[in-house]
Amino acid sequence: MTGPGDPPEDSAWESGQLEPTRPPGPGGPPAVPPNPQWIQLPPDAAGAGRDAGSQRARVDVSTATLLLSALPWYFWSFAIVSWIVGLLGFGWGWIVVVAWMLSGAVVFVRPVEDMLARYLFRLRQPTLVEEQRLQMAWRQVIDRAGVPQGRYTLWIQDSEEVNATPTPGHVVGVSRWALYTLPPAHLEAALAHELGHHLGGRDWLSLLSFWYSIPARCALIGVRALGRLMLAVPAVGCVVVTFVLLAYSGVLFAVLLLDDSLLLPLLFLTPFVAPPILAWLSRRDIIRADRRAAELGYGATLIQVLYGWQFQHQQMLGRDGNRRRQLMSSYPSLTDRAHSLEHFLQSR
Repeated sequence: MTGPGDPPEDSAWESGQLEPTRPPGPGGPPAVPPNPQWIQLPPDAAGAGRDAGSQRARVDVSTATLLLSALPWYFWSFAIVSWIVGLLGFGWGWIVVVAWMLSGAVVFVRPVEDMLARYLFRLRQPTLVEEQRLQMAWRQVIDRAGVPQGRYTLWIQDSEEVNATPTPGHVVGVSRWALYTLPPAHLEAALAHELGHHLGGRDWLSLLSFWYSIPARCALIGVRALGRLMLAVPAVGCVVVTFVLLAYSGVLFAVLLLDDSLLLPLLFLTPFVAPPILAWLSRRDIIRADRRAAELGYGATLIQVLYGWQFQHQQMLGRDGNRRRQLMSSYPSLTDRAHSLEHFLQSR
């Protein structure tokens, strides 16, 4: 994938006065709409980032949140792997289950992170020109955070969202919209938010959690595909729903009768209870990343970024007003994020 041409040394991008634009063409990405006039907000309070180092070193509540959200994923991944082994009728199937449990060691190999970023998160490595533009802002962010230069690698998500999908481990994603639309100071704020997902000493823990959730996530993709088929063919949908409900109810009833503890039955109820809880935890994690960026001194600038995205995408606002969709959404609204940041800055 080719990137835009290398800007001249005396360009407005280098001076921070103008954001880059992509040339339209059949072989390249679509042109980005012109950047709106950014509303100037008061700067962050003095010394906003002075205690960021000690707060970053402390294992905070996000680690406990990560462990809590990983529990249902791990249980269902274990159940799916065991079920597949049982279907195969392999006499030594427990070896396969144990091998899967020990397979988490592969995440400590950095090329495995690159593979996950490329094929599961649909990220791509930046071109040379994109790398130059990113590094100008990235160096400022990691210097404020006290993070070593080579700890994280920057990847691009080809999306027009304000932020990229949060990634585990040492891969930091940035959206194409942020890279090509934001001026350098605002790009720093967007990168500070992305880095905020990784602060708190949980890089390897988040990567292990994601690795062991892969079987359950694959099953979820299959369930969603089946759901689309059921909507397209109602007769098939009725048969499938009836079969699944009867089979699942039978398994749950057997577990309630044969198991003395309540832990296993509760875990079997997680498909009905866990989704809204996991969605809420995901929204809180994004709010927490915003606050970490504010602790580094990017709070007011990040608010400008959020309002700027809303200004450009007003036609997309208000489409997801359904309460059920809001309850199950993994992303808070930009208005909620801006309000949370404003309250956080006022309380400092």
